[in-house]
Amino acid sequence: MRVVKAVADRLLAALALLLSSPLLAAISLWIWLDDGRPALISQERAGKDGLPFRMFKFRTMVRDAIEVGKRLGLEDPWGLVPDDPRVTRSGRLLRRTSLDELPQLINVLKGEMSLVGPRPDLVGQVANYSERDRRRLAVRPGITGWSQVHGREEISWPERFEQDAWYIENWSLVLDAKIVLATFAQLVRPGEEPVEDTMNIERARTREGN
Repeated sequence: MRVVKAVADRLLAALALLLSSPLLAAISLWIWLDDGRPALISQERAGKDGLPFRMFKFRTMVRDAIEVGKRLGLEDPWGLVPDDPRVTRSGRLLRRTSLDELPQLINVLKGEMSLVGPRPDLVGQVANYSERDRRRLAVRPGITGWSQVHGREEISWPERFEQDAWYIENWSLVLDAKIVLATFAQLVRPGEEPVEDTMNIERARTREGN
């Protein structure tokens, strides 16, 4: 069944890229007009078994967002905070509708991601994972996932980890189909109030202290 999932992922990603190409071009132009180039960015993320890859997405924050976050004194400049001043005007809508994730169809086509799976975490944060946390690295990360349709940014990281583990243990093609349908149902939703990532903040402090 995993082979069926892998083949279906690539076929559906290719079809989705073809059908959405006018939308992808329009979003790129909107970002350029709103905040300049680049429209597309890539970030190093941890894939299956923790192997790093470059994940694509539309830029929703100002350029050099991490450095800007440090200058602003944000507690977690690597993540999203409530009323984040770094999010651009176009970025607000793209994040709310998840359209910023569309370029990850390229990652699916390359076999680095799946349509459905745990969201890929930053490589630096994966370095701080406990053995229990590493359960979520057993499968390819996804564009959407169980935790994306059950709380998204409004749940804590420990809760996301438990949801991701539940998904892996209970995976089926039917479950993936349900998650995809639930994702489409959430495309138009009110803005989220992100929960502060206290777990990764504390882990980073501990590592720096050592």
